[in-house]
Amino acid sequence: MAEARARSITPERIKALVQAGHMEAVAVRRHLHAHPELSFREHATAAYLAKRLEALGIEVRKGIAGTGVIGVVHGVGPGRVVSLRADIDALPIEETNELPYRSTNPGVMHACGHDAHTAMVLAAGRILHGLRQEWSGTVLLLFQPGEEKIPGGASLVLKEGALEHPAPEAIIGQHVTPELEVGKVGFHAGPFMASSDELYVTVKGKGGHAAQPEKLVDPIMIAAHLLIQLKEKFEAYRKDRSLVLGFGKVIADGATNVVPNEVLIAGTLRTFDEDLRTELHGWLPQWAQEICKAHGGMCEFEVRRGYPVLVNDHALTERIRAAAVELLGPDQVVEMPRRMGSEDFAFYTQVLPGCFYRLGTGNPKKGPAKGLHTPDFNIAEEAMAIGVGVMAWGVLAELRS
Repeated sequence: MAEARARSITPERIKALVQAGHMEAVAVRRHLHAHPELSFREHATAAYLAKRLEALGIEVRKGIAGTGVIGVVHGVGPGRVVSLRADIDALPIEETNELPYRSTNPGVMHACGHDAHTAMVLAAGRILHGLRQEWSGTVLLLFQPGEEKIPGGASLVLKEGALEHPAPEAIIGQHVTPELEVGKVGFHAGPFMASSDELYVTVKGKGGHAAQPEKLVDPIMIAAHLLIQLKEKFEAYRKDRSLVLGFGKVIADGATNVVPNEVLIAGTLRTFDEDLRTELHGWLPQWAQEICKAHGGMCEFEVRRGYPVLVNDHALTERIRAAAVELLGPDQVVEMPRRMGSEDFAFYTQVLPGCFYRLGTGNPKKGPAKGLHTPDFNIAEEAMAIGVGVMAWGVLAELRS
C-alpha cells in the first residue's frame, strides 16, 4: 500500500511543492549567509537548524561531531534508509558584496555556498516530511560541521558512529557550481574529486647580516632551489597521471639586510589514486631533504593527511542521474569532468554508496560568475529550486529502488 502511495508522487507534484516553499528556502539561506560561523564553531547555526526542524515536527539529534545536527524523517513504515548531507561551516574571508543579507560576522563569509546547501537540504526535508504518509523508510538530514578544515567533519561523524542507528544505505550531497548555468546539474560516476593533503616545510640554514654572505647558509636561496627542483622531480614522477603539487605560502621573515635562519613553506598535494598518494607521502620528504642538503641546509617536511579521493558509486549515481532527468529533462543533466578540488564528503564514499553532484548556480545574464572562495561570491538563488527538487525526487526514487 505504501509503495502504491509512493508511486503517486510525481515530478510535477514535487515541482509544485518546491515552488511553494522556494521563498522560505531563500530566506533560510539569507539568514545563514548573514550569520556565518567558522568550522567546528557553528553553534548558532546548529541551534537555528534544530529549531527549524523541531518546528516542522522532525526528530532532532544534536551535537553531531561537536556542532552538527541530524534531522530524522520517518516514513509510514519500515524501508530503506537514505541520507541527505549539507555542510554548514563558512570561510575566513571578509565579504565585499553589498547585499541586505551580507555577513554580519567580520572576516567570516559563506563563500563556498554552504548556506545554500544547508537551506536546500532543510527544504527537501520539509517536503519529504510533508509526504511521510506516502513513502516507507527513513531519511537522515545530516547538517555536518567542519567541511573546510582538516580532519573534516565527515570523518568525525563516521568516527563517532552518528550514522549507525539507523545506518544509511546511500548518501547524497550536492555542491553549488558557478561555472555551470542555473537549471543544470552535473554528474560523474567513479572518482570525481581529488584527495587533498597539506604540506608544511621548514627550510633551515644559518642566517645573519645580508652583507656577509660568506658567513651564511642562506635558507631563502635553499628554499628557492627546493621549490624549483622539487617540482621538477614531481613532474618527472607524475608523467601523464592526474597529480598536482602546489605551494601557496612562503614566509622568510627577515629584512632588507637580515637573512633569517629558516623559511616556512606551505602547499598542497592532490591525486586521484590512493596508492600514488601514499607513495608521495614518502617520496616528497625524502626528495626535499636531499635537495636542501645538497645546498648546505636541511628541512623538516610534514604531510598532514587530508581528505581521500571522492568516489561516486556507479549504480547510485546513475539512479540519481535518472531521477534528475525525470525531473528536469535530459538537456539539463550533464556529465561533469573530474575536479582537482577536494571534499570531505569523500569519507562517506569510502564506507557506503555515495553520490555527490554539482548544481549550476551561474547566470550569464547577470554577469560573469564569481568564483568559490572569493570575497564577492554569490549564487543565483533561483538555482535552489533545482537543487531542492533533485534532492527530494532523488531520495524518493532511492527509497523505492
